[in-house]
Amino acid sequence: MRNLTLLTDFYELTMMQAYHHHQSTTGRKQVAVFDMFYRENPCGNGYAVAAGLAQVIDYIESLTFTDDDIQYLRSTGTFNESFLEYLKSFRFSGNINAVPEGTVVFPGEPLLQIVAPLVEAQLIETAVLNIINHQSLIATKAARVCWAAQGDPVLEFGLRRAQGPDAGLYGARAAMIGGCAATSNVLAGQLFDVPVRGTHAHSWIMCFDTELEALEYYAELYPNPCILLVDTYDTLKSGVPNAIKVFKGMRDKGIELKSYGIRLDSGDLAYLSKQARKMLDEAGFPDAFISASNDLDEHLIAELKNQGAKISLWGVGTHLITSKEYPAFGGVYKLAALSTDGGPWQHKIKLSEDPVKVTNPGVKKIFRLYDAASGKMKADLIALADEQLDNAQDLTIFDPIATWKRMTLKASEFTVRELMQPVFTNGENVYPSYTVSEIRQYAQKERDTLWDEHKRLVRPQIMPVDLSQNLYDLKQSMIAKMRG
Repeated sequence: MRNLTLLTDFYELTMMQAYHHHQSTTGRKQVAVFDMFYRENPCGNGYAVAAGLAQVIDYIESLTFTDDDIQYLRSTGTFNESFLEYLKSFRFSGNINAVPEGTVVFPGEPLLQIVAPLVEAQLIETAVLNIINHQSLIATKAARVCWAAQGDPVLEFGLRRAQGPDAGLYGARAAMIGGCAATSNVLAGQLFDVPVRGTHAHSWIMCFDTELEALEYYAELYPNPCILLVDTYDTLKSGVPNAIKVFKGMRDKGIELKSYGIRLDSGDLAYLSKQARKMLDEAGFPDAFISASNDLDEHLIAELKNQGAKISLWGVGTHLITSKEYPAFGGVYKLAALSTDGGPWQHKIKLSEDPVKVTNPGVKKIFRLYDAASGKMKADLIALADEQLDNAQDLTIFDPIATWKRMTLKASEFTVRELMQPVFTNGENVYPSYTVSEIRQYAQKERDTLWDEHKRLVRPQIMPVDLSQNLYDLKQSMIAKMRG
């Protein structure tokens, strides 16, 4: 990964210099705890899919200010030589804990927890948010699209509509984590070792004297898989009949038709797919599949499914790679605790007139609670770092805002899993390296632990995310003290 050290907001650097000056003049060394979390599920979804951790790791490992970087900062006239000298030997030396990529997550939960010298923790805010926000957004969108497809393969086709090369590249990666079966992005295929797929453009058909000639030539070059685009001139009167002629010709030549079908890219996809299915079946090609593209999203796919469309492969582009209806994830990076000269943690809280914007103080962990019989999620519990939890006794949890909403889990009827794992310890990467395919498989298992009510596209059931009694009491006492 290229050096992204200066991929930061200017105020991160000005705050760094101020912290550095404060430490130099007072001799006080401060270590901070920052939580990276989000407040609202994207797209009206019932959950989100965490993604981007591998790129955060690459970013942290490559953090170093080059001579050119320092000269540029000097040229701004904002930074003194003492601070610039400090940057020459800058390396991240702190700890990072995070939920694994592909984990199903919910609002308010720390996706990353940074424990580092204050100067270091401040620098990485912008890049961490940029990376995690983008990939988590696209992974979540992809999960919605794949849910709507009801098990049919979904191909990510959005590169040409993405907001630049990086968005296309890492959006494809995130889409694979979210459940897509393949991508059209060749560079993503190379870098992340994921399947690449594609057919041909309408221009291919238009460059030949006849549609049949174009389809025959293409099928000769690519007999397996063989996917023919049939809507260049007239889908039912020309495209599908010509595709059938090509398939018959291949069969007559003894070519085994292993994976073959047609692609629809315009028109009424429900009607056209039903008619095309009938024509293919009557011609003796019941195993030919019908794929579709054309500005698809999860809502249109779900509606086409409801209308009985005979489509079994979906190519989704613009709406997926841009998350068109919900273009930003909204993750934030907030101070939770501060220690001075190795002393005890001082809990920090941000207050707001909006209850959802009041932060959770302290060094925390996340417990996930499962129904022991079904293995499905029951709730998440955010607790203080020194708290322990098992299923040896009954557990009562409650909504931290609507406190009358309570649930008691009987002992041995639930299981517990702690979500966050160490990623960096004393500046060293301790996290295993996983392939995108492995993360994709893990993400699918994660989504399988959700009840269907939490996965529906419209008005999903909200998963309880509660605070432990100790964390709740700490938060309320700090609010009361600060409000006077």
